[in-house]
Amino acid sequence: MLIFDQLRKNDRQLRVLAISVLSGLGLLLLGLWYVQVLSAKRYQTSQINQSFRAVRIPAIRGKIFDANGVALAENRPSYNVNLYLDELRPYFRSAYSNNLNWVMRQLTRTNSKARLTRNQRIELGRLTRYQVVSNLVYRVSSLLHQPVPLQDKKFIEHYDQRLFMPMAVLTNLNPTQIALFAEQSADLPGFDLEVQPVRVYPHHAAAGHLLGHLQRDDSAADEDVFFNYRMPDFRGVVGIEGAFDEQLRGRNGVKSVLVDSLGYRQSENVWAPAEAGQSVYLTIDIAIQQAAEKALRSAPVPYAGPVRGAVVVMDPRNGDLIAMASDPAYDPNDFAVRLTEERAEAAKLDDPILRPQINRAMQENYAPGSIFKIVVGLAGLEAGTLDPNEVYHSPGFYVIARGHKPIDDLAGPGDFNFRRALVKSSNSYFIHEGLKLGVDRIAEMGKRFHFGERTGILPRQEIDVTPLQVAVMISAVANGGTVYWPRLVARIEPQDPFRADQAVKFPAGRIRGELGISRNSLNAVRGAMLADVEDAEGTGTRAFVPGMRICAKTGTAQIQQGRKTIGHTTWIASFAPFDNARYVVVVMIEDGTSGGATSAPVAQQVYLALQKRESQSKPNKPESLVQN
Repeated sequence: MLIFDQLRKNDRQLRVLAISVLSGLGLLLLGLWYVQVLSAKRYQTSQINQSFRAVRIPAIRGKIFDANGVALAENRPSYNVNLYLDELRPYFRSAYSNNLNWVMRQLTRTNSKARLTRNQRIELGRLTRYQVVSNLVYRVSSLLHQPVPLQDKKFIEHYDQRLFMPMAVLTNLNPTQIALFAEQSADLPGFDLEVQPVRVYPHHAAAGHLLGHLQRDDSAADEDVFFNYRMPDFRGVVGIEGAFDEQLRGRNGVKSVLVDSLGYRQSENVWAPAEAGQSVYLTIDIAIQQAAEKALRSAPVPYAGPVRGAVVVMDPRNGDLIAMASDPAYDPNDFAVRLTEERAEAAKLDDPILRPQINRAMQENYAPGSIFKIVVGLAGLEAGTLDPNEVYHSPGFYVIARGHKPIDDLAGPGDFNFRRALVKSSNSYFIHEGLKLGVDRIAEMGKRFHFGERTGILPRQEIDVTPLQVAVMISAVANGGTVYWPRLVARIEPQDPFRADQAVKFPAGRIRGELGISRNSLNAVRGAMLADVEDAEGTGTRAFVPGMRICAKTGTAQIQQGRKTIGHTTWIASFAPFDNARYVVVVMIEDGTSGGATSAPVAQQVYLALQKRESQSKPNKPESLVQN
């Protein structure tokens, strides 16, 4: 070959070049042999000693808004100080060496051959690590003026099981603490300031029952992937938070952490980023909701302590809920931290009388009292057994049968036609008409309003109802006979407008049924309800608001314990305006005095708030043009 022919000649430079190239190739082959043969076992051991840890990253929870886009549930940043133990390994080694030397000096004073056992060295290592971390935590807590003692059990558990994850030291720092930490963080090895979203309800207890709350959830029941560690996560348990938890949660992310044989973090890699949850838009108006809650709390009840009752405000034209209040209430923010039995909030939540966790507007049944006279009246008018102009003379009581105790009539004695009987809420009149009508016809009319469908059983005499069911009933009376499904959620939208997820809309005005009642019958009832508020002898006069033309029916139902009356459930069921109904307001108070005295003033305050909202939403009139 040409190269070898040239080498046979006495070309010294070419020979030097050839020797250099061959030497380089020889060194390269020697290096490959060293790596692949001599060092193979060491690299295999290193790879075996390293492993991955899968970590679940919770997504940012979606927000909840009212009908006007006001945030009712959102997320705020919580600034936390975390400690990465893998960055403290040099400090652990140095402190361990010092402690070991001190211990050995103490032991060899009496026995020069004394040695520590393996278990003793392990225990010394644990004590040393705790000592180092405890001193550093003390420095940080002193710097931030917030004492935080390091719990040995908590530290040991974290070191043994979650060494690859940061250890939380301080949470929810205020702006001053954030500034102090930022100034001194360079002198604090292993510490870092991290941000974590925290659920917050800016209006506190307002609409608390509707929104619901979260609780800590680190379970893996809904996961197809095994996670070595799940970062703190929460799930909704009641209310909107619970019913739409899947949409609000979003999609959780996954990251892998490479750790060495000791469990220390080597590197991180995000496999799938977390995707924020969707936002839920409600039909309620937070301004009216707060007004309803304020009015409810101010109800003139004959007992001390928080008012126990509910208010429902509905649009009778489509079934949209404008407000739904229940008192006593709770602040969903209290559930952001774990409640314990020692905390006062936990004791209040479990109070057997106040029962603040119960949404009285839709989760509790009550005897309707005289508001059920609307159903009896409509049934009689439709059956033809009730003539609205016929006069019935009441002696001020009614005897069902000979030998039975007379039923008192608070309307007093006198002559009553249908209108006056509804206005004064005459028990005698409606007992008389109800007996002529028959229980079956009354029950059939109740079914038109879908009373009793939850259990499929309609009581033979009178049905217990929720305030929400009463609101649906009054809406049908107000709008001409259409029974709507109540609507609380208007739509669900992704937080990120560029995401592929489509918005989900819940249409308003879903019809559940038609009453099939004549206009004359409805007009007779509506006219009597108007008189109940506007006539001087009406029981609902305390709900009167100038300009609103409010129609109402009050009710007072006795609460019996055996043969003893232990209280009253008081009602007012109303709508307005008379000629073009836009609002239904239902108020229920536990242990009130009467519907007119206890519940009607609450309804009045709600209507005033609705009237104010209407006046504020009207466009300003243009100023008159001034001619020059």
